[in-house]
Amino acid sequence: MPDLAELSAGALYAVVWGLVFVESGILVAFWMPGDTVLFTAGLVAQASPGVSLWLLAGGTAVAATLGNAVGYWTGARYGRPWLEKRPPKVLAHLARAEAFYERFGPVALVVARFIPWARTFVPVLAGVSRMRYSQFLAATLAGALVWGAGLIVLGYFAATVPWLKTAAYAVAGTAVALSVVVPVVAAVRRRLARRRGTSPEGEHDDDGRSAGQSPSSSTE
Repeated sequence: MPDLAELSAGALYAVVWGLVFVESGILVAFWMPGDTVLFTAGLVAQASPGVSLWLLAGGTAVAATLGNAVGYWTGARYGRPWLEKRPPKVLAHLARAEAFYERFGPVALVVARFIPWARTFVPVLAGVSRMRYSQFLAATLAGALVWGAGLIVLGYFAATVPWLKTAAYAVAGTAVALSVVVPVVAAVRRRLARRRGTSPEGEHDDDGRSAGQSPSSSTE
């Protein structure tokens, strides 16, 4: 990753926008440090008179939106047909994913922007699950503004307000920690649920009855 402070204004725009676009929708780029780059770009914009804060922030929001759109299209065009050819157990997971996106999709898209690996995968999963595109686009725009433009503006003002820098690093550290802890907790829950013979949510058994419900009560 080049030293952003050493770049010209045009090169800074190109590097930041390109990274955000790739990280937002290209699966192989899930490892990129988008949060750090955006915050640092804001600091650089404050110290470099030739860099326009609003052009940098606005272009970043556009790049984040376009990247998400590519991820959604990739999931819908390639991921969905591939999954539909898998065994019934896989299709059951797909049905649950569709139900999740129907209920929580917009919130998930916005929150995922602040979790390093999730912001790359969630748009693809939204496409696979056929989330309504109007919902997807609205959530994508909100996330692009809050995360993409927001972190750059935060970095810009943090250059002159020290406590903002400390708070931003604390938030970033929390997001990284959650990106590790949440999948581990989910995996443990699934393992415990399998041992008990229930779903992770504990709602239904294999016959579709509520957990703890007797066969006779299910027919009443």
